[in-house]
Amino acid sequence: MATDEVDAIVEQWRRERAGMRPEPMAVFGRIYRLARLVGDRQEKVYAGWGIGRGEFDVLAALRRSGAPYTLAPKALTATLMLTSGGMTGRLDRLERAGLVRRAPDPADRRALRVSLTDAGRRVVEESAEAGLEVQRRILDALPPAEQDRLADLLRSLLAAAEAADVAPDEAQ
Repeated sequence: MATDEVDAIVEQWRRERAGMRPEPMAVFGRIYRLARLVGDRQEKVYAGWGIGRGEFDVLAALRRSGAPYTLAPKALTATLMLTSGGMTGRLDRLERAGLVRRAPDPADRRALRVSLTDAGRRVVEESAEAGLEVQRRILDALPPAEQDRLADLLRSLLAAAEAADVAPDEAQ
């Protein structure tokens, strides 16, 4: 099997710090690099629709919520793990672009609801397909059974990471 830059980094640490045990870098270094590479490629694809990854995430959350494609800003903030300020900025940009609209919540006029416009629905559906095609082209390097196995392994690893929740000072 071919080596890559991550192998070189791990080997450098082994050479320079014999007792360090840098093996986790072989996994997380590749996860980080892969996420960044694919994310950057998707960002370029989304730009064709005049949106960035952050705006795509908002549109996608609304579309996945099902008809009538409406959520409270608080629900969007929780789903996307954003601050309310970060969400407001995204919603402002999307509303100016005509992709979402904010309106008073009919059940509570003090609250707002965010809805996809017809243009927003078209943009998210088309850009989602294009973004998935980027991912498919990369995953096609693996046979389907290996893709399934990789998804299972990453699911297990993510669950373990979420359960661990260890702060850096606690790990010592």
